[in-house]
Amino acid sequence: MDEAKVRKVQRAMKPAQAVSTLAETFRALGDPTRLRLAFALSREELCVCDLATTLNVSQSVVSHSLRALRHMRLVRYRKVGKIAYYALDDEHIGSLLSEGFRHVEEPR
Repeated sequence: MDEAKVRKVQRAMKPAQAVSTLAETFRALGDPTRLRLAFALSREELCVCDLATTLNVSQSVVSHSLRALRHMRLVRYRKVGKIAYYALDDEHIGSLLSEGFRHVEEPR
């Protein structure tokens, strides 16, 4: 065992709460519909009906998935009259998606 390396990594380890929260974020994005929603919102602010049309799923499916993403603070919304427009909560989520797709799409 290399004690110096082990100590260095142990000092760099993130707190358990941060690890748990990140694991929940990955779980939320682990659903293909929620991932597709997040990707669409990384490109454009959209309402539920636009998202349903874009993903070719029902508005009910979109609403249910958005609720989970909002709960995880991955998306936010703003209301204009009776219509809610959704967007990613911040640029970090978009960066996470971009890096993830870069990883899976790179040639082997």
